[in-house]
Amino acid sequence: MSSFKPLVFSGVQPTGNLHLGNYLGAIRKFVALQESHDCIYCVVDLHSITAQLVHDDLPGQTRAITAAFLASGIDPKKHIVFNQSRVSQHAELAWIFNCVARIGWMNRMTQFKDKAGKDRENASLGLLAYPSLMAADILVYRATHVPVGDDQKQHLELTRDIAAKFNNDFSQKIGELGLGVEMQAGDETVNGYFPLTEPLIDGPATRVMSLRDGTKKMSKSDPSDLSRINLTDDADAISKKIKKAKTDPEPLPSELGGLKDRPEAENLVGIYAALSETSREQVIAEFGGRQFSVFKPALAELAVEKLAPVAAEMRRISADRAYVDAVLRDGGARAGAIAARTMKDVRNIIGLLDD
Repeated sequence: MSSFKPLVFSGVQPTGNLHLGNYLGAIRKFVALQESHDCIYCVVDLHSITAQLVHDDLPGQTRAITAAFLASGIDPKKHIVFNQSRVSQHAELAWIFNCVARIGWMNRMTQFKDKAGKDRENASLGLLAYPSLMAADILVYRATHVPVGDDQKQHLELTRDIAAKFNNDFSQKIGELGLGVEMQAGDETVNGYFPLTEPLIDGPATRVMSLRDGTKKMSKSDPSDLSRINLTDDADAISKKIKKAKTDPEPLPSELGGLKDRPEAENLVGIYAALSETSREQVIAEFGGRQFSVFKPALAELAVEKLAPVAAEMRRISADRAYVDAVLRDGGARAGAIAARTMKDVRNIIGLLDD
């Protein structure tokens, strides 16, 4: 092999309702990427138990995320859609990566610090090792690109560190088995089995904030339903939430720099830009100097136009449980075939006996 085949991988946790931030920051990008790349999209149900072990309806949440993928336009025939736990090689490679990664690397992960809080001694080991499993999710398919939000960039950097260390530690063996791609590691050339996966980050709203507090990320776990637009919201709910969104008393600025220190205004401008597929500059050019009493209704109308059809299709697909299960079953079989080949190579590289 002279190079790694381009491949996109990404996943979404089945925890709570999907919201506008998930759609703009991830799912809509997934749909666009399938036009130019081979893609594998995963409902990462193993990740969902790292912070909360017991769920009321994890199967239902998994099916809901799958329905959102399909309703948004992901084609499960041309690409792969499945749930993570269906492919055991994710967990197997994660254990090997636990032995590759260093404890110091994990302790530096800011998401662990945020989620564990002050009671980090009581956090699960799975939460600490979460990034190692994420690396396995990506590299068990030797994916070359991952669409990520700003909050996941550090985890992808760790994935690259794990891949680089594995490649460096086993360079000679990889070369002997004829499984590698020549790669630069500093001043040296090594035989790399895993690619150094690149992030795909673009668009004006890679990080969508709460409608009630522009300094906090839009979240499924926020106790206020007014803080987010759920993908299952109907037109009336979408319009109501935008009109009730927190703002300041000043009109929108005439220049982009005027959004500085105005987090709620900046968030709403970013959402409008993302939904209309324009830039923040174009939104300011159109609405600069106008009050929120003008801008909010325009944003609400746009959001209803873009999101209401997705919500309706998601409800339709969710009602057909047999279809959703068939998509996951087929995707799991296809993903498993790729993952099995990778793990056979990894076992040979490490020296684990295999039949």
